Amino acid sequence: MQYLKTEENGLKVSRLGLGCMRMSMFGGPADEKESIATIHAALDAGITFLNTGDFYGTGHNEMLISEAIKGYNRDKIFISVKFGGLVAPNGIPYGIDSRPLAIKNYLTYSLKRLGVDYIDLYEPGRIDPEIPVEETIGVISEMVKAGYVKHIGVTEVDAETLRRAHSVHPISLVELEYSLFKRKIEKELLPTARELGIGVVAFGILSHGLLSKERLQELRNRSPHFYGENLDKNILLLEALREIAVEKQITVPQLLTAWVLSQGEDIMPLIGARKVSQLQETMGAADVSLSESDLARIEDAVPANAIADSNITIKFKNGLIVH
Repeated sequence: MQYLKTEENGLKVSRLGLGCMRMSMFGGPADEKESIATIHAALDAGITFLNTGDFYGTGHNEMLISEAIKGYNRDKIFISVKFGGLVAPNGIPYGIDSRPLAIKNYLTYSLKRLGVDYIDLYEPGRIDPEIPVEETIGVISEMVKAGYVKHIGVTEVDAETLRRAHSVHPISLVELEYSLFKRKIEKELLPTARELGIGVVAFGILSHGLLSKERLQELRNRSPHFYGENLDKNILLLEALREIAVEKQITVPQLLTAWVLSQGEDIMPLIGARKVSQLQETMGAADVSLSESDLARIEDAVPANAIADSNITIKFKNGLIVH
């Protein structure tokens, strides 16, 4: 397994990461058994980065990881935890809480659920616009000094906020949505991260289920990519990619993951697998070599300005699109 490369922060983590969120979206012992097997398969294959959040399954995800890492060398596992997501009893997210007063409390519960003495990367699930980012990062830096946190990260921020956070304490990784179908970060955020020596953790690399027929109906109401005529337009773009994948004798998920890997050695794609078979398929992207000609064909097939997600005004209520 290759390692993520950044100029300044000195992290030694695998080039691919395992996103564990979806492992807590389905119930039952059989699902947990498969999820744990998937985490084991990832660790055994050299993936060291496990990505979770204290609000994933309202704590279930952290407890699942705790069970999965038993028997493994803790110091060779890099656990990334997002905190502060507010979830209603019906499971619907309704906000973020990154108040300095609450951060130590969140951390205490995460350490307990994970069964660990420290968390490798701790980051707010989002930045609360009502609270200066300097205050949020300041409290986490106190936890770094106390030994409960090794590195600080941030999630879904703009370039200015990233600079402000980094000025308080070195930010090691920034977690962002990035894929062939979502390239907004290329304009300002990615250059800023590289200037500061901050690695990028890319989630949504498969465009949140565009490849999965079983998830399309659910996602129609949650993302502009899948709303109205946007879905049909983006599926046409996907078909153009499928032709390239067939020629290279790989799958479309492998092609999309390989494209993210090709964008820089400082970018870590998160594999959102909850089954061993899904993990193994996507991991095959690490062996895919994309030539300049391949990348040019991919760019021609899916130009950034051709992606349908911003041509209509979308209103959300309780996390769903209001028709």
